[in-house]
Amino acid sequence: MRTFSSVLSRTPARQCQRFISTATITRPTVPRLQAQLQQPLAQRRTYKTVEEAKSKYRSGPFSWKAGLLFVLTGAGLLWYFEHEKQRMQRKRIADATKGVGRPKVGGPFELIDQNGKPMTEKDLKGRYSLVYFGFSHCPDICPEELDKMAAMFEKVEAERPGALKPVFVTCDPARDTPQVLKEYLAEFHPKFIGLTGTYDQIKAMCKAYRVYFSTPSKVEPGQDYLVDHSIYFYLMDPEGDFVEALGRQHSPDQAAKVILDHMKDWQGKWRKD
Repeated sequence: MRTFSSVLSRTPARQCQRFISTATITRPTVPRLQAQLQQPLAQRRTYKTVEEAKSKYRSGPFSWKAGLLFVLTGAGLLWYFEHEKQRMQRKRIADATKGVGRPKVGGPFELIDQNGKPMTEKDLKGRYSLVYFGFSHCPDICPEELDKMAAMFEKVEAERPGALKPVFVTCDPARDTPQVLKEYLAEFHPKFIGLTGTYDQIKAMCKAYRVYFSTPSKVEPGQDYLVDHSIYFYLMDPEGDFVEALGRQHSPDQAAKVILDHMKDWQGKWRKD
């Protein structure tokens, strides 16, 4: 008959045997071990310290590349909306002069240039034209504005050769004959076009362009006098429609940019010759 002490002495041994027999020990198989050893060194990267291992995850979901892409995308969208805003503003300015009930600026004319050749509004079509009204005996304002006109013309010509015609229309046809205009305009730019005609022809063109001018009523033959007139550059599109008036507040750089921007927006036909 078994004693109680002998039963207790055998119980731990059986429990240990049962635990060892039921436990599962997993060991890497030979093929798996070979695959791990054959991995490239870059894939089996090890970290020297715990901090170095943690630094891999410190950047979070956004990396510097994502941040740079975000900034570039935002800058691109900002530029696009600003460009569209300026384009729509130029379009509103150009369309405002063509609205119903608004006075039309520009129209038909028949004058002669500094070479004595007849010229009409049809000769200006197909290109943008920059029209200025003045007179050759002007002491200060007209020379300053014609220097400015030459500067802006050169800037436009550098980017869009042959796209702009600079036109000077006299408000003093009694003294500004074709020969006088030819000598006068040659001092500013060789491509300037000078227009003159009879008093009634000049008056009709000034009226069409909404230009104010006034000459003294009683002038003795040979007496010097001044002509009061508007000081604007009238920008006309290739179809002969008024686009925008450029005043003394525009620098040559600013005026040239306005002209070039309108040219970029133009979707009509250009004269090829």
